[in-house]
This record gives sequence, C-alpha cells and structure tokens, in this order.
Amino acid sequence: MAITILVASADEAFRESVKENLASLTAARVVADYTEVSANLYIRVLQDAERHPDAALIVDLSGDQEAALKSLEKIKQAIPDLYVVASNVHGEGDAVIAALRAGANDYLLQPFKRLDFREAMSRLERAPRRDISGGSKLGKIFAFLGVKGGVGTTTLAVNFASVLAQRKQQAVLMDLDWIANDVCMQLGVAPQYTLAEVGENLDRMDQSLFEGFVTRDPLGFYVVGPPDALEHSVYFTEAMFRDFSTFLVEKYESIIVDCGRTIVDEAVLAALQSAATIFVVTTQEFPALRNAQRYLGFLTRMGFTQDQIKVVVNQYRKKPSTEIATLEQVQQTLNQSIFYGIPPSSAVLQAINKGRPFVADRQAAGELDKVFRAFVSKAMGGRQDAEALGKTA
Repeated sequence: MAITILVASADEAFRESVKENLASLTAARVVADYTEVSANLYIRVLQDAERHPDAALIVDLSGDQEAALKSLEKIKQAIPDLYVVASNVHGEGDAVIAALRAGANDYLLQPFKRLDFREAMSRLERAPRRDISGGSKLGKIFAFLGVKGGVGTTTLAVNFASVLAQRKQQAVLMDLDWIANDVCMQLGVAPQYTLAEVGENLDRMDQSLFEGFVTRDPLGFYVVGPPDALEHSVYFTEAMFRDFSTFLVEKYESIIVDCGRTIVDEAVLAALQSAATIFVVTTQEFPALRNAQRYLGFLTRMGFTQDQIKVVVNQYRKKPSTEIATLEQVQQTLNQSIFYGIPPSSAVLQAINKGRPFVADRQAAGELDKVFRAFVSKAMGGRQDAEALGKTA
C-alpha cells in the first residue's frame, strides 16, 4: 500500500529527514509540506487531505510546543480520523502523553532512527483508512489570480461569488488588490468599512461584528476590500490574512478572493496557500501567456501542485488568428491543460458600467450566463452542462 505523507515543521532539516527516510520505502512520498506549525495550519492540511484521502500527517512539535499542541488539536477537530504522527526531541512520558492527548496516533523521537521510522510507517500502513464521506464542514477559499491587468480577474471573481450567492451559499468576496480595488466599482458600492478596520479588530472579530462592518450585496454575499483612497491604504499582512481567513472558513461556505496580479504580495501568497483552488486567469494574447508561464513556474517552485491550479482562459476565442494563440498553443506553452474557457461578450462591459454582476441579469448576459454557470458548477465539483461551453478543454 502506498504511503502518502503531509509534513509540517518550521525546520527544513526535519522536513528533509522525513523525505530521506521515506525515500528508502517503496511507494512512499511527501505530497505537501508546511513551513510553519500555526493555529490555522488545519486549513491547509484539510484542503490537502481532501485531495489525498489516504494521506497521514507528520508534525514537528519541537519548536513552540504549546502552540504546536494547540495546532494539532485544531487539526484533529477539523479532521478527526486523520492519522497523525507527532515528533519531538523529548522522549519522556509527559511529552508523549501531551501529544497523544492532543490527538496524535503515534510518536517519533528526534533525531529519527531508521528502524523507528520504518516501524512507525508500518503501523500507519496497518491503520484503518480515513473515511471522507462526510466531507469538510469548513468553508473553502477560491483565489482568482490574474497574470496581468485587463484579463478580467475581478469580473470572474465578482460573478463567481454572485452565482454562489444565487445558489444560496453563504459567501464572502474579498478584494486583495490594494491598487486597482475594482470589486466595489463592479458592484457599485462605496463601503464605509474596509480591510483596514478588519485588521484593527481581528482580536475581537465575530460574525456580528464582521457583518456589521462589511457591505452585503443585494444577491446576498458579503464584500470587503481595501480603502478607496490610495493615501489611506494600510498594509494587510500575511498574519492578518491568516487570522481573518481562519475566522471566515469557520463561518461561511465559500470565500472568493480577488488577488489581482501582484503575486509576490505577502497577503496574496497567504491567500494562495490557503486556497482550495487557484484560478490563474489569462487570455490568448501572447504577452498574457508569457506572464502566465512565469506565474505557473513561480507557483510550482513555491510547492503548489497542478491539482490546486486551474488555468482559466478569459475572452476565449475558438477561431484562429495571428493575434492570439490557439487552445493547443496555449496548452503547449503553459504545459498544463485548460480548465475552462469563458467567451467574450458585450454584456460584460455593460454590466460593469451599470455596477452590477452580469449574472444578475441573465437575459442580458445571454449565452455568457449559461457558460459561466457551467464554469462555476465544474469549479465546485459538480456536473457541468456540456452544451454551455464555448468550450472547456
């Protein structure tokens, strides 16, 4: 039986030691590693565990032990039947008992002895497989990342949130593009409270305070973004995003994040790391494809896997042209299949000028509305309407 491992440690040497020991075993591999053992680690573990239902977690408790034990407790609360191997430099009874009480199924002393590691993996192989039939009770984060300006990232994020709200999901749309700040413009709102107030009040954030702060769109989803005035822009840190997203996934079903195109921003990186799915938005124009290549290369080097990343071609045209790449050329250039193609439509600009999502007026959006709803269905793991596409790859 294959051994699939998630490993969490702030110590690179620990993570490498796990990989080296697994390398000596047949059909054993690390599918995800995490460089911190934090309070919201459970979000990333949960998402990866859904993608890899047979995965077990090896977690390093040797740093801040109290914080690591709390992180382990939250992971086991979110995924009670996840098999967890805790590891520490301390082998005395108190350390082992604390790890087991926090939810660990097994314990490994550091530094690893090859025989001890093999025996732990043998116990893992004999353990019952995890039951994932109930699914996660936490919300999911969907990140939209544009490879350049003008590819329609905000439009896709806004309408994605809108369709989910129309389907009676509790959804939150967050704008992390502090320069463009286009979400509110496309929704025709000027919120009084923004991410600046969220950052200032994270230590006392609850659902009542949050919903009092933010704007609710007529379709039913909540909207939060940066201050409109550039001189009032404040820094929204990685730690702020992680704390905020931890709150959101416990209260709402879907969190849609417009990441803009600033991939190296620390809050954007935190959003990408927390996301169940990253939609990399491009067009068929060659400058966009060049950037898409660079973005996908960066994401791969950062440890993201192809099943996390979905390439969406916006304004997709089937007819060949000297000005745009064909679908085959796009896939060859990016070395990745295209998840979906969204066709161009004059309804998009009309909706933006009205300050409303195009899916809010299904008759005016016409065929685009049908295609886009099929895209959302596929993205959420449901059946897509084969007739709808113009076309999915």
